[in-house]
Amino acid sequence: MPAITLAQANGIIEAILNRAAEENCRPLSVIVVEPGCKVKAFQKEDGSSMMRFEMAFGKAYAALALGRSSKLMRLRNEDKPAFVRYLIAASDDQIFPEGGGMQIRDADGEVIGAVGITGGLEDHDEQLCVHGIHAVGLKTDEDCESMGRRVNVRMTDKF
Repeated sequence: MPAITLAQANGIIEAILNRAAEENCRPLSVIVVEPGCKVKAFQKEDGSSMMRFEMAFGKAYAALALGRSSKLMRLRNEDKPAFVRYLIAASDDQIFPEGGGMQIRDADGEVIGAVGITGGLEDHDEQLCVHGIHAVGLKTDEDCESMGRRVNVRMTDKF
């Protein structure tokens, strides 16, 4: 199974934190995980509040475990809270259904990891995920949507 490299993971985090600084965002915490949700890299900016590692990890975990952005998990939670509560419990409380977690794909559309960001607003965290992924030449689910069933892109909150 292909996995994100340390250089790619660090590049994603660096691009996200640089963009956030340019935009004068609140302090962020950013995690990049490889398949199996093993931590590849994590940074927590000075001034970032407590529990940010757990939140960023939970967003990345949600994206990998369910094959969609963590924002889509939040939307699903609004429609089917009992279903999402079950998924959270089944994951031993590792899933955090809040926007800011996205899968990372290689040029062939294979999932090689995920990124999770916490500290800003949900939509902005998602934009920063996309920026970081693209900054190192990798792809998002949306980039791979036209690749067909082989890459199994899910762009809706429906299972």
